[in-house]
Amino acid sequence: MAGHRIYTTSFASVYRLYVAKAERKGRTRAEVDEIVLWLTGLTPEGLEEHLARATTFEDFFAEAPAMNPARAEIKGLVCGVRVENVEEPLMREIRYLDKLIDELAKGKAMTKILRG
Repeated sequence: MAGHRIYTTSFASVYRLYVAKAERKGRTRAEVDEIVLWLTGLTPEGLEEHLARATTFEDFFAEAPAMNPARAEIKGLVCGVRVENVEEPLMREIRYLDKLIDELAKGKAMTKILRG
């Protein structure tokens, strides 16, 4: 299945795209990091370690210390698919992150992005 290729893609390669998208819209890498840390429970050092190791998406989420329970509040469309309807657990986590980055790029306030 084509969607499963993302699982073996390095998180670092897609992270660079997240940062580039945010920066094109006047946002920062620090804001992308804040989103990733909020979602996964990682520390800044933990995130840097995953980026340096080129961890796969599958391992990145499997090794996340504490997925934020508020992520269940993330709703809406990503690539024409409703995030809340994605049944496969790993793909849903990836789509949650995609949706948060989309919200950042659209200029949404961090407090709203982080469901605060």
